[in-house]
Parts: sequence; structure tokens; C-alpha cells
Amino acid sequence: MVVQGEKRFALLQAARDPEYVKKVYGGYFNVFVDALGDKGEKWDLFRVVEGEFPELDQLCNYEGFVVSGSPYDAYGNEHWILELCFLLQTLFAIQKKVLGICFGHQVLCRALGGKVAKSYSGWDIGVRKVSLSEDFYSYGLSDEQDEIPPTLSIIKCHQDEVWEVPEGAQALAFSEKTGVEMFSFGDNILGIQGHPEYTKDILDHLIDRLLSNESIERGFGEEAKLQLLEAEPDRKYLQRICKGFLKGKWSQSPTYF
Repeated sequence: MVVQGEKRFALLQAARDPEYVKKVYGGYFNVFVDALGDKGEKWDLFRVVEGEFPELDQLCNYEGFVVSGSPYDAYGNEHWILELCFLLQTLFAIQKKVLGICFGHQVLCRALGGKVAKSYSGWDIGVRKVSLSEDFYSYGLSDEQDEIPPTLSIIKCHQDEVWEVPEGAQALAFSEKTGVEMFSFGDNILGIQGHPEYTKDILDHLIDRLLSNESIERGFGEEAKLQLLEAEPDRKYLQRICKGFLKGKWSQSPTYF
């Protein structure tokens, strides 16, 4: 049932819940709602990785959608990924807000005509410095009291990346390792390669899983875990960017400081 005046959002979850995240947080859904939700909102979960998708006639009920990370390749041709691409194209066409995180960032790019592939430099895991471009500040999310700084630390865990943004989109952030850390397409599409929703302990346990299944080398994983102990992500600013985008503070009207 849709409550009149209630703002509704949906998480399109593209990963299955690890045992640690289920035990400590109750699943990735709660992680995202804790990071991005506000009092009085309604959030729904669609496990797209398991074939759960919103009906097309439901889409108008939502203010915005969030696409999670995933261990799958955004350029893969699994049925659910192709169905997700169609859904994202539909949401773009009807101008619904869509925020893509990690895999979500990449699959948004693919669905809208950009290019995604393996990174030439391999895995990027840890807390990394990301630089915001001048174009980012045209969206007016900063103010005199709490301006978003030009460099932010964000939790990263990926081996694929955006190579080319869709025609008409803008790259908004970059790092030494990744050329497109954030991109926008008008006022309704935002992709972020890093994880504003992750806590350090979630990444720490994810590194352990990657080590246990030999997805990464022992020395690389141990170095990432050590770096994680010493660095702090700028979660406040990153979550502010995401929430500002999802909830109507994101506009391409130029803002000057």
C-alpha cells in the first residue's frame, strides 16, 4: 500500500548477503538504509541477483532507486543483469533518480551506453583518496557552513571500472588508480565507484573472504587490511552527496563559492 505523502525508495540488491553482514547488520538492505535513509521514509528491497524486480507499473511509486555492489561483472550477460540493464534504461527514460554503487555504478554506465571493463591495474581495495572535479561543484550540494572538500577518502573494493561514460554524461571524480570514480547523467543518474555505505569492518571481512577463496594474493590482502586500520573514510560527506542526490538537492544550476 502506498501512503500518500510518504517518500519511497528501493534498493536493487545485486549481491547475496554474506554471513557476517547478516549476523551483524541483518543484511545489506539494512546497511544501505542506515547510510542513506531518513525518518519517515519507506524503503523496499528487490533482490535483483535472485530475479526479484519491481513491476513496471510500480516504478512511479518511488522517488529513487539504489543499485548495490556485486561480485558479478557489470558487462556479463547473465539473464538478471540484462533484465537490470533494461530496468535502468526504463528508469532513465521516465526520469527517475538512480544511484549506482560500485557494480551499480558500472552497470548504470553500461545500460546507458558507456563502456565498462577490467581495470588495467587490477584490484583496488582499501580507503582511497578521490578527487572531485570542478564539474561536481556545479550541482550545488555544498554551502558556506559545510562545503564538501575537493578530496575525499572512500572505501573501495573492485577490479572492474568505467572506461568511458555514456555520451552526454559527465565524469565528476577521479583517483590515481581509477579514471572515473563518479559520473552523472543530468539530474537523475549518479554513479559512484566506491562504497559510501560500507563500514570498515564490512570491508575487513570482505577481504578475508577474497583471501579464503584465493581471489587476491595473501600479501596484497594483508597490506589492504593494514591500510584499513590506519585510514578513515569520509562517510559523512559521501552519504551527504548520495542523500542530496536522491532527495532533490541535486541540480545542475551553477553554484559559485
